[in-house]
Amino acid sequence: MDSLLKKLLRGDAVIWVVYAFLCAISILFMYSASSTLAYKAADYYAPIMQHMGYLVLGVVAAFVVHLIPLGVIRLLGYVGLAASVVLLLMLQLGWGVEENEAVRWMSIFGFRFQPSEIAKLSLILVVADMMARIKDGDTDSERLWFRRILVSSVVVCGLILVDNFSTGIILFSVVFAMMLIGRISWRRLAPIVVAGLLLVGCVYALGKAAPEACNKVPVLDRFPTWTARIDRFVKGEDEVDKFTINDKNLQEKRSLMAIAGSAFIGKGIGNSVQRDYLPQAYSDFIYAIIIEEGGLIAGIFVIVLYMALLYRAGKIVLKCDTVYPAMLVIGLSLMIVLQAFVNMGVAVGLGPVTGQPLPLISRGGTSIVITSVYFGIILGVTKQIKEGRAAEAAPPPDDVPVVELDEL
Repeated sequence: MDSLLKKLLRGDAVIWVVYAFLCAISILFMYSASSTLAYKAADYYAPIMQHMGYLVLGVVAAFVVHLIPLGVIRLLGYVGLAASVVLLLMLQLGWGVEENEAVRWMSIFGFRFQPSEIAKLSLILVVADMMARIKDGDTDSERLWFRRILVSSVVVCGLILVDNFSTGIILFSVVFAMMLIGRISWRRLAPIVVAGLLLVGCVYALGKAAPEACNKVPVLDRFPTWTARIDRFVKGEDEVDKFTINDKNLQEKRSLMAIAGSAFIGKGIGNSVQRDYLPQAYSDFIYAIIIEEGGLIAGIFVIVLYMALLYRAGKIVLKCDTVYPAMLVIGLSLMIVLQAFVNMGVAVGLGPVTGQPLPLISRGGTSIVITSVYFGIILGVTKQIKEGRAAEAAPPPDDVPVVELDEL
């Protein structure tokens, strides 16, 4: 049985274990966190069965992807990027489905998905390829590919940012980290930092100064919402709102109440109280439910899993012989871990509400499948490293015929 698993599940064993634990935690706590969905569906098992279906699809995707050669992955990155740009443009033209005051979903033949998830994966694949094409010590090569990376990132992140500010910022931050780790010179990266700070400042100022005018413009109508969330987080609440639950602070208050009532060992699986009152308990705030039911132990264990993924990714990068697989592992692992820490930070009150799901744990079909693809690609890189080292260590075959010079 052990040898069969090794033949089927190639790649790094630690990454497989982290992936399996995240899936198990997702099933365990989603069963409780999806109580409001079960009530609406009048079927207690419908939400968890649907969620488990997405997880099974994700496992299949991770298994299949980790067997695909990196050369094919490299090509599919450009195909996915072109497709995702078209889909994101279609969202802006009114072809999307509005949910939670934002148009982030698209429905084709009854199948709903988020184009931003496809765009995130595709952009990381393309940036990794472009980084691999930069020649060491060649200034002209660095300038050429840096410009192409920047244009691709600005277009994709800009289209995402319109309806999902936090996702656009996180994705661009990952691309920036890839360029920084890839040793793009600071004289090229510094202006990006300045421009990013100016952009955030302009968005905040416009949303603060003219909220009514922004609400009348489709592209700007999210600015006042972002500004209000930042203000509420930075400045805090007045004495009235501090001890009052209202529409503005409902998510934050209920999340903190769930955490405060958890104690060290939690209330036990299925015994959450706030799951019935906390909006998005099964998605954006599932980490609060994990702590309420599993206690501080469960909360820390989830953090350890994501940190183990990041640590193991660093070890894998050091074993890569070429730039492309190293950049892939860096970008994909950073995307998972950064998104996870943003989600957990919001749940415990360390950041403004962003709407980021907890990777592989929160409910969501597109997010689960695409995150599984992330894991599949990382596992594919480790599989390639193992196969390369095994080939180098293999002794030469004994049955190779020896040809004498006189016979030539």
